Amino acid sequence: MSQPNDTPAFQPAVYVYEAPLRIWHWLNALAIVVLAITGYFIGSPLPTMSGEASDHFLMGYIRFAHFAAGYILLIGFLGRIYWAFVGNNHAREIFVPPFHKPEYWSGVLHEIRWYAFLEKEPRKYTGHNPLAILFMHFMFVWGMVFMIVTGFALYGEGAGLDSWQFHLFSSWVIPLFGQSMDVHTWHHMGMWWILLFVMAHIYVAIREDIMSRQSLVSTMISGWRTFKDQRKVDDGH
Repeated sequence: MSQPNDTPAFQPAVYVYEAPLRIWHWLNALAIVVLAITGYFIGSPLPTMSGEASDHFLMGYIRFAHFAAGYILLIGFLGRIYWAFVGNNHAREIFVPPFHKPEYWSGVLHEIRWYAFLEKEPRKYTGHNPLAILFMHFMFVWGMVFMIVTGFALYGEGAGLDSWQFHLFSSWVIPLFGQSMDVHTWHHMGMWWILLFVMAHIYVAIREDIMSRQSLVSTMISGWRTFKDQRKVDDGH
């Protein structure tokens, strides 16, 4: 990854995020919201309602929404991995971080100082900045893998011994953790891990939109990153 001042020319707008990636981003965000809300109620059910349970089926609807969102998350994540290989270079940043490059870690240090208000000027990047890549790789990518694996391991219990979910996930994940309840506990903790990432992600996106004079939130809608001054930009290569 080159330093920002190595880029020879200023571009007021750069096309960064292609349409499939943007669609995935917002569908994935919706799935996470549904999974978090329904998952919370699955772990902490609502008080008992009066009358016959068959008259309400409330928890059944909550579980159905959770499972449906889980499938959307899985299919979307597999599609996102595919697009990391066929999309532009920005599509693969969070999957293949340049950890082997010394200048990458220099960028991480600068971003830490920038977020800690110890740097006066931000560095501009067309894609994710180095610190964002680091956090998204470990907190989001591997966090998603963990939630998908543990979630489908739990789902496989109900689907039955002959289901593909049980063979692919439950058969080895549950023994690995010890017992089903342990998987439930870790899956629940993983939800808070993802939610912590989401809160940091939203805060940083809004903060950078305001303080670094470049678009972040609107970029994930239009695909174009715009720069509000003529400081030179790192192209991410």
